[in-house]
Amino acid sequence: MTIEAAAEKVKKIVIGDELNPRDHSIFHQLSLIAFLAWVGLGADGLSSSCYGPEEAFLALGGHTHLAIFVALASAATIFIISASYSQIIELFPTGGGGYLVASKLLSPTAGMVSGCALLIDYVLTIAISIASGADAMFSFFPEHYLSYKLTFAIVGVILLTILNLRGVKESVIPLVPVFLIFVLTHAFAVIYALFTHSGNMPAVISQTASDVHATRMEVGFLGMFVMILRAYSLGAGTYTGIEAVSNGVPLLREPKVQTGKRTMRYMASSLAFMVVGLMLAYLLFNVQKMPGKTLNAVLFDEMTKGWGGTTATTFIFITLFSEAAILFVAAQAGFLDGPRVLSNMALDRWAPTRFSMLSDRFVSMNGILIMGISAGILMILSKGSVRFLVVLYSINVFITFFLSQLGMVKHWWEERGKNIPHWTKKIGVNGLGLILTLFILISVTILKFHEGGWITLLVTGTLIGLSLFIKRHYNHTLQTLRRLESLVVSTYGSAFEPHVHKGVQPVADPKAKTAVVLVNGFNGLGLHTLFNVIRHFQDTFKNYVFVQVGIVDAGTFKGSAEVEKLEEHCIKDIERYVEFMKRNGFYAEGIHSIANDVVEEVSELAPQILKKFPDSIFFGGQLVFPDDTYVSRFLHNYTVFAMQRKFYHQGIPLMILPIRV
Repeated sequence: MTIEAAAEKVKKIVIGDELNPRDHSIFHQLSLIAFLAWVGLGADGLSSSCYGPEEAFLALGGHTHLAIFVALASAATIFIISASYSQIIELFPTGGGGYLVASKLLSPTAGMVSGCALLIDYVLTIAISIASGADAMFSFFPEHYLSYKLTFAIVGVILLTILNLRGVKESVIPLVPVFLIFVLTHAFAVIYALFTHSGNMPAVISQTASDVHATRMEVGFLGMFVMILRAYSLGAGTYTGIEAVSNGVPLLREPKVQTGKRTMRYMASSLAFMVVGLMLAYLLFNVQKMPGKTLNAVLFDEMTKGWGGTTATTFIFITLFSEAAILFVAAQAGFLDGPRVLSNMALDRWAPTRFSMLSDRFVSMNGILIMGISAGILMILSKGSVRFLVVLYSINVFITFFLSQLGMVKHWWEERGKNIPHWTKKIGVNGLGLILTLFILISVTILKFHEGGWITLLVTGTLIGLSLFIKRHYNHTLQTLRRLESLVVSTYGSAFEPHVHKGVQPVADPKAKTAVVLVNGFNGLGLHTLFNVIRHFQDTFKNYVFVQVGIVDAGTFKGSAEVEKLEEHCIKDIERYVEFMKRNGFYAEGIHSIANDVVEEVSELAPQILKKFPDSIFFGGQLVFPDDTYVSRFLHNYTVFAMQRKFYHQGIPLMILPIRV
């Protein structure tokens, strides 16, 4: 067995078999129903109850009874932001993440800023979720096991990366049982806390009133209000997963809008219940921070003191295990939505185009790998410290929240007077969301800036600068290609347009020399490749075969209709080349295919072409830039060189023709 064959076998075992893009059922098989979406996407929000309420509660210091007001404000915020994102799902039924919303409703540049903020946020989502999960798990074990926590977290990043390389549904289904255990154990803990203290509620209300009065006398009404707002703002990590559902609409089962809104309701209701319930439970059990333990772990210890050794230990272990598991599930939001944002930015040329490519499992392999690697590096640099990561967290997501809400308010304002049902309600919901998200963004930035938040802003600013550089490069390349195309079209006029042939049609001569021209559309690169063949070889070739592979990328992998549209576009492009060569007295034909990997697809088509035309030479064009740097090589795929290496092993001649830019 060769090394390549062995590597392919290992890949199939780890990642899975190749999927067929022409199989219409594949979109149904890979899509998620509302319940699975709640697990894979909504878990990001629900898992934040493991650290968001804790940070808010601890920010109150000794004024713990003010937690009631923070909890109620947090629940209201959850429902407001969720309602506003439900409206985004309605307006963007093919996927309305922060990047697309800001791009469409504000400007492409605003969308790029939102996308960059989201990319950093999703890397942090993976890192903080797995690190927090490791904290929850190791809260149960003796202190001397803490030295293994970082290793455990890094292995978690690696395992989730592999799961996601297999595909969306396969990465979600194994996590369903632990997700349900989390929901059941934590819901039980909340209900148990409220039930066992139901007789003390009048006393709790009385103590809250006393605490409010004492705090007001101590720092004044304004000081108390600022204290509540500070705790509310520092608990902003609670809301960070809400955006994931609207961004992940393309992953959902038809009808996508209804499925997305149902998923949003599941997530908002469960998250609000957990946040309010846990903060009340902290208050009722007078939970205090303990070294080496999360606040939830301390709560469960206090709850189970009178249960008996085995029962208490078993419950705490299962609950903390499920907490760790749900946090690992939450990291899925980073792996599911991070590559999707990156691929959308790549399609718009804000990021290298290679990030829009899909693997044979129809996942954004490059995006998944870069998210996993980035999260792993961050985990190592931070040493898995949730306290440090939480400082970096939540600023970026509120940049996206704010831009999305601003875009929606602008949209509804422009649509006023067009008899839109419930227009006032729609702009009111997004307007309230705009005010809330802007307030939280400003508050969190100020409060966290000197604690390390500046690092997040610096990295995000650097990524924005890099995106602007990449966009400028691609724009320059596109303008050059258009000039090349317009030059050819203006020279040959309507020669490329289809028409009815008169007279004798050229006939294929299988024994004659044949030029197989690889094209990626009717464009400047393809046209100049063809004319370079004609210029260099003149009448050497009697037959011309044009090969075009339609690439199924993140932009086309949205349904069978998009794949069919891609195929029609390929046929139209190929026919224009074929018609031109026939007019000039050459036999020509076109071959098209749809795939996610152009190199593999062309290498499979080549033997079929050689069987019909044995005396064939393959030609491909390659752009040549004045300065061939690492940057230009990274931003362009150089697919033709990979194809040449593949053909070399197959014994097939392929000539690369340079196209100077």
